[in-house]
Amino acid sequence: MRTPKCHGRVIATLVGCTALVLAVTGTAPAQAGQRAGAERQVLPAGDGWAAYGAGTTGGAAADRSHVYTVTTWEQFKAALADGGSAPKIIRVRGTIDADGPSCDSFAVPGYDFGAYLAKYAPESWGRTTTLDGEPADSPEGLRRASAANQDAYIKAEVPANTTVIGVGKDAGFNGASLQIKGVDNVIVRNLRFESPLDCFPQWDPTDTADGNWNSEYDSAVVYGSTHVWMDHDTFTDGDHPDSTLPYYFGRIYEQHDGELDIVKGADYVTASWNVFEDHDKTILVGNSDSAATAAVDRGHLKVTFHHNLFRNLVERAPRVRFGQVDSYNNHFVAGDGYSYSYGIGMESQLVAEHNAFTLPAGAKAGSILKKWKEAPVTAADNYVNGRRTDLIAVHNAEVPGETLQSGAGWTPALRTRVDPARAVPGLVGHRAGAGRVG
Repeated sequence: MRTPKCHGRVIATLVGCTALVLAVTGTAPAQAGQRAGAERQVLPAGDGWAAYGAGTTGGAAADRSHVYTVTTWEQFKAALADGGSAPKIIRVRGTIDADGPSCDSFAVPGYDFGAYLAKYAPESWGRTTTLDGEPADSPEGLRRASAANQDAYIKAEVPANTTVIGVGKDAGFNGASLQIKGVDNVIVRNLRFESPLDCFPQWDPTDTADGNWNSEYDSAVVYGSTHVWMDHDTFTDGDHPDSTLPYYFGRIYEQHDGELDIVKGADYVTASWNVFEDHDKTILVGNSDSAATAAVDRGHLKVTFHHNLFRNLVERAPRVRFGQVDSYNNHFVAGDGYSYSYGIGMESQLVAEHNAFTLPAGAKAGSILKKWKEAPVTAADNYVNGRRTDLIAVHNAEVPGETLQSGAGWTPALRTRVDPARAVPGLVGHRAGAGRVG
């Protein structure tokens, strides 16, 4: 767990914290006659699925009493809670530590990781029984209670009609999990997110033949929400890549989940000019193949990805189920451990056009697409290491038993400027990511 730079005074209640935000950090709107800054910018017309219908304006209409500048996690959560769904702008200044003093601070009395390892070691517990039925006073029960404490601390619920924007070039969060859940009209811009570290991953002996450690907490989750614009953000594992994590029971003690998940009937999302880097399982669009999930997701999950940099990722950029996903003018730079970029999942309708891929020696272009379920895909005018490449044809030639069908069955209409694929690496390299919004 990171050591927080400064959490300020301990605030006993959210009410007290809210008072601190309003009275001390205050509201900082533009004065009359000043030019509106980036915090009042709205998604341009036609800019991806988030422009559908009424478009996405976030907190652009906020009055003077609902513009905040925050520098601590307590202030940020209080500003989110103040005023309900009235339009608001929250300006994040500097890097905010959102992960608490330490993992020990979340642990309930009696929790002991050594006891957990001893109890559930495969040689004694086996690999055929899950831990889900373990009682509250068991090592697993104490882990669950400890995890609930961390969950409550690091998650922040973003209300409707909100813009969260970084001020300057160094704004962001360490260890935060933004929850954009069941709301409409949200903008998140110019922020660096260092992935949360799950202090209490769960061991699942039945996940694969060897078992797995499963973690929680994405940097941002769009869950059942509509009209969301994620722009000029950077998502990274930062100082805590998977290479620094230990192994137990012969498996990596995985403390990371995703960087951005768009799930549970979410709709009309645009992710533009972001950097997604140094991560394994990066983005999910739709999180399950189950019948219950299909009933919620089918006909939704309309998402646009454009002018993003996907660098040093293993997989899921994104993995798609059900959604009509338009991915164009992105640059994918593969590194060590690269598996695939696009996951073609249940009833997905992916359009991948005018993208650039930079693969290292030994990586095959056929691995860019990964077939999980039978679903057609449109892939046109994509360049691999500077050469125009038919991603479907090369996949079918190089990956035995995974024949992909061409033609996603729809044509994206919500695009602004489409740049030549050859120009994308330069454009995205110079302009994508946090710290690049005026």
